[in-house]
Amino acid sequence: MDNQYAIEMRGISKTFGSIQANKDINLNVRQGEILALLGENGSGKTTLMNMLSGIYTPDKGSIYVNGKIAEIRSPEDSKRYGIGMVHQHFKLVDAFSAADNIWMGKEKAGFVLRKKRYAQIEEIASKFGFEIDPKKKVYDMAVSEKQTLEIIKVLYYGANVIVLDEPTAVLTVQEIDKLFNVLRRMKEEGHSIIIITHKLNEVMSISDRVAILRKGEYITTVNTAETSEQELTEWMVGRKVDLNINRTVVEKTRPLLEVRELTIKSDEGSVAIDNVSFYIRGGEILGVAGIAGCGQKELCEAISGLRPISSGKMIHKGDNIVGLSPKAIMEKGIHMSFIPEDRLGMGLAPSMSITDNMLLKKYRNAKGPFVDRAQGRTDAEQVIKELGVVTPSSETPVRRLSGGNVQKVLLGREIKAAPNVLITAYPVRGLDINSSYMIYDILNEQKKSGVGVLFIGEDLDVMIALCDKILVLCHGRVMGVVHAHKTSKEELGLMMTGALDLTDKHEDKPVGIAKDSLMDEQKDAKEVE
Repeated sequence: MDNQYAIEMRGISKTFGSIQANKDINLNVRQGEILALLGENGSGKTTLMNMLSGIYTPDKGSIYVNGKIAEIRSPEDSKRYGIGMVHQHFKLVDAFSAADNIWMGKEKAGFVLRKKRYAQIEEIASKFGFEIDPKKKVYDMAVSEKQTLEIIKVLYYGANVIVLDEPTAVLTVQEIDKLFNVLRRMKEEGHSIIIITHKLNEVMSISDRVAILRKGEYITTVNTAETSEQELTEWMVGRKVDLNINRTVVEKTRPLLEVRELTIKSDEGSVAIDNVSFYIRGGEILGVAGIAGCGQKELCEAISGLRPISSGKMIHKGDNIVGLSPKAIMEKGIHMSFIPEDRLGMGLAPSMSITDNMLLKKYRNAKGPFVDRAQGRTDAEQVIKELGVVTPSSETPVRRLSGGNVQKVLLGREIKAAPNVLITAYPVRGLDINSSYMIYDILNEQKKSGVGVLFIGEDLDVMIALCDKILVLCHGRVMGVVHAHKTSKEELGLMMTGALDLTDKHEDKPVGIAKDSLMDEQKDAKEVE
């Protein structure tokens, strides 16, 4: 055994029923390196890391820590071996402070050491360049602060090997840069870091080596400096994939839907969307950028008729459709499809089959007391074929599908409804590169068909390449509307954090590109009146 490895996994296999999640996988992580773990959805990345963190135990194979065999049967075992995992969905108690979230996992925590442990937390934060207030409540924290807390938590318990699952999914460009600087500092201190991510540009930026899984099997490990995004994609998928997103040029049409001075409350009663105005035009993709929790969810639900509107208007052909049900909105001539962020909670019925989920969009159109399951099955099989849904059959409950396949079913159903307005929230979140580009192509095809697309995303590179215009939100307020081909990630990031406000409308006070875009937006919107 070469003791240069902080972790070595040999011949690891894991099966869930008839599904082989991992098969004879060999993986190693060197002391003081950053290893990226890549693979399509369902390739077994998270399962493999869950065995390293003690959530699962391998059916076969061995794990070595610093050259010695390790028995990892629980998260506590993993912690004792100096392994910590920061999950994509944070494991924090909102009502507790940062310090309390760290201390509550400490055996015999007591109170006499509290002052000292505040100092310990601040020492860890200072050492690696983190910024955190130990006494701040989690419910008052931004997403980046919560992630910082999760990393400090594993460092507090002595983790030398840290696994990060999709760590940049909800961060701005500036926050990603800050995180990567911290990770590089941790690497210099001798920590070994494993990053699960689908963002190839970040893999190339931060990692030393890249390990690739495909369909539960280990494919290869390559040095990052000796590979490319194209080559990594081919290793992941097993064939060539075109990584270009073409912004389709479509002749502009009149706005399908105009939103005027919209104000929306959150579930807690606070203002989620504050006096927001924009329009959705046929044959155009309008992106909405913003840090997670800045009102995107509430905006989508309100436009779809699923959430009450405090004030403002939504105009279609001169009629205000605020307060109408989704059915009444459709009767007004807006055939709207909504792909929500919560795929299983709001988008689909998890215990029902793919066929029955297809019928949920159409059952009200039945002429008699019975629904046409034959047509539903035909639709389901067509979606399965066209989108490459991996499933035993069209009668499989959607809860048994992987996240990526669930998303394909939802997208396929909504597209089959032939909308003229398509609202989609994070349509590729958690999807592999192949599935993501398939969805970008589908959205472009909808645009060509004259559909107006509202695209809420988190990857600014994709948003700039795919969208025609981008509306930026910060704490529910519009910071500006920019032409995608005239902006940059840095400008969008500053707007998302509120550091840059490009909504100034005074012509004697030019604010650059965004001002022109906003004036175009207002000019075009007036055509509706």
